[in-house]
Amino acid sequence: MTIVATLASIGMAVGPPLVYADQAYSIVKKKDSSGFSHDVCGVVIIANIIRIFFWLGERFETPLLIQSILLILSQLGLLAICLHYSPSARSQGSESYTPIDPSNHDHDQSLEEIEHTEGPSSFAPHQHPLNEGGLKNMWRGLKAGNRPFGFWQWEGFGSYLEFLAGMIVVLGILQVILGRWMWYIDTIGLIALTIESTLPIPQFISNYRNKSCYGFRESALAGWIFGDSFKTVYFFLRGNPIQFKITAIMLVCWDFAVLAQRIKYGSKPPQSQQGGVEFDADGENQHHDQDEESRGLRDGSER
Repeated sequence: MTIVATLASIGMAVGPPLVYADQAYSIVKKKDSSGFSHDVCGVVIIANIIRIFFWLGERFETPLLIQSILLILSQLGLLAICLHYSPSARSQGSESYTPIDPSNHDHDQSLEEIEHTEGPSSFAPHQHPLNEGGLKNMWRGLKAGNRPFGFWQWEGFGSYLEFLAGMIVVLGILQVILGRWMWYIDTIGLIALTIESTLPIPQFISNYRNKSCYGFRESALAGWIFGDSFKTVYFFLRGNPIQFKITAIMLVCWDFAVLAQRIKYGSKPPQSQQGGVEFDADGENQHHDQDEESRGLRDGSER
């Protein structure tokens, strides 16, 4: 029984980070991260940073702490890959949103130009922006994919690191001030695991908008279903805190919702991206090599 428990603990610590290895390999191979929601990385990283602070007050099992550390490192690597191969990194800009980079002075200048164009009267104290359609514009922007401050839609990897570093500093200060009270520890534990329970939701929304599961690997989905089912049984058998059990159950439910999308939509690229080009089972262009070869022959004949 001791050997089985040890193997289960090792699997719990190492298994979840390895789930995304094939996803990262697929993105690098295709040189395209479209279809995979970057928000998945954000949910995992933020939830596990908070979970580590939860461990400082509620010493749950060490394998779960090691799992959190490995997940943060693996998701930072996956995020860097996604940003490097994102469509917006290769195009002139995105139609749905404009990522905010703190080091981008042109963005700040454009904001100032917009403010001068609109004039100070639009934000005058005696007027109410909501009456001028501000609420409608905000809602329209959210539906289009815009977020306050472009949250987790920045272009530069450094912007993500700056945000995470700031969050760690704030959590550290709060831990020093409030860490002695159990109500605070329970609260951050609930927050961490509530955020973690939303892990499949960004991918679910991305699949729904595209009406396709293109870019999201079957291996990642299988890892979600198997891993979360394993965690659910593990948490109940090991008597972990109730926060872990609730999170595991919610994750399993969302995993099967994404599985239903996979069955319904399939893995072909969205209609807007196909453009009459045939793709194989992995969503890769079958005629890419032929096009390159014919282009080379055409250039040679012109010379």
